Amino acid sequence: MTLLSDRVLADCLLEVPGGALDLSRHIAVMAIVNRTPDSFYDRGATFALDAAVAAGIAAVEAGAEIVDVGGVKFAPGPPVPVEEEIARVVPVVRELAPITRVSVDTFHPEVAAAAIEAGAAIINDTTGLHDPAMADVVAAGGAGVVIAHSLAAPRTQHPLPHYDDVIGDVAAFLSARRERALARGVPAERIVLDPGHDLNKNTRQTLELTRRLEELAVLGSPLLVALSNKDFVGETLDRERGDRLSGSLAAAVYCALHGARVVRAHNVRETVDALRMVEAILGWRAPAYELHNTRPEGND
Repeated sequence: MTLLSDRVLADCLLEVPGGALDLSRHIAVMAIVNRTPDSFYDRGATFALDAAVAAGIAAVEAGAEIVDVGGVKFAPGPPVPVEEEIARVVPVVRELAPITRVSVDTFHPEVAAAAIEAGAAIINDTTGLHDPAMADVVAAGGAGVVIAHSLAAPRTQHPLPHYDDVIGDVAAFLSARRERALARGVPAERIVLDPGHDLNKNTRQTLELTRRLEELAVLGSPLLVALSNKDFVGETLDRERGDRLSGSLAAAVYCALHGARVVRAHNVRETVDALRMVEAILGWRAPAYELHNTRPEGND
């Protein structure tokens, strides 16, 4: 099976502190740890420091290669002071950085700087370098960066989003913000692009974005998809927040086959298994072991 993504992502290497990831024939899982009291999925289950650290360790044991720590949810809400956000994320980074690559989900350059100093390998900016100073901080700190597509100012509503061509508009945005990062000194091998599933997009727009994801694989950087348990899955299948795993896995598999090389997920073990199966089917990895019909006496 030959995919466009096989050709354009040959020699795809993500160089970040904590170890490079060869993504040319591999899909990495980024686990989500929300150190917030009001996250949309876990409703504060990992807000306590010990719970957040334990969740990160469990994610690594389940196969995650990156743990994404967030101190402020994406959705609109009252502002969280920068000092409070730093106090939430930095202790988790310090605990997890010795065992895995830690990403920090923030749009504040000050938070990014503190996180990188504490050991963060990646900054996940869901506002797509809305503040150009973020690129300066990432470049100076030697970290990687995830540049996500979103239209609204940070933590504000963008009602009734409209796109003349959702994939074309997203591609133009990501290309421009990638150039911003490069111009400010972030090396190409440290940049990841995220089309922003559900971020200022309705369900039909997000489904089209997913369907045409391969068209973004030509932009020159690995693609990350963050679609775990999101509303487009719930609205498509008529499933509540806690019942979207099957739909999330189906979307992750589709995206992996069409160019995604990092999948951000809540349900780490299930997502890892799904993506390792994809890799095996594509011939990118060998089975963990082989016994079935390998002995003369048979074992059916």
